[in-house]
Amino acid sequence: MPTLPRGRHGLSRAEVEAAQRERIFTAMAEAMAERGYVETPVAEVLRRAGVSRETFYQQFDSKQHCFLAAYDWATDALRTGFAAGLAAEGAPLERFATLLRTYLDALAEDPSRSRLFLVETWAAGADVLRRRLAVQHEAAVALAEVLGARDEQDRFACEALLAAVVQLVTAQVVLDEPAGLAALHPRLVAFAASLFPDR
Repeated sequence: MPTLPRGRHGLSRAEVEAAQRERIFTAMAEAMAERGYVETPVAEVLRRAGVSRETFYQQFDSKQHCFLAAYDWATDALRTGFAAGLAAEGAPLERFATLLRTYLDALAEDPSRSRLFLVETWAAGADVLRRRLAVQHEAAVALAEVLGARDEQDRFACEALLAAVVQLVTAQVVLDEPAGLAALHPRLVAFAASLFPDR
């Protein structure tokens, strides 16, 4: 977790706040991986992040407001990997295989962030769930592009494939099984091939 230098430093206020937010988000993800959303008080996040209550409430109105921002932080990290997968060349199913590998690797690399992104959203309230649905819709649109969806039936198949991916990876994140995430890759690629046999 990045820490700020002690005493005088040349960092701007924006840089200081960005570093504090990163520490808060990391602390929230780690605390919730151990305790869950409901059982994680703001005080626990502050203790792990090493920031004051005043600093927290200068940036966030509440625990849920902080969680929404942390969800965006987790999403942005995955979106970066997603963009690399979208840029991959090859046939549609090859591009899907690359995209899926990038996604699974990103989840395995940061289990706490992955748990916040996939699991704790269900306990964090309606606003967070709406945000999650918007992110999933964005992913479904991107998947339709990768797999060359031609009509409504193809787009529905992409939504079904995405739902399968999300459900299966969430189970592995809950179980804290990085090897289980990797093992999903060939099975999900085969499932995609069964939905799009001509790609």
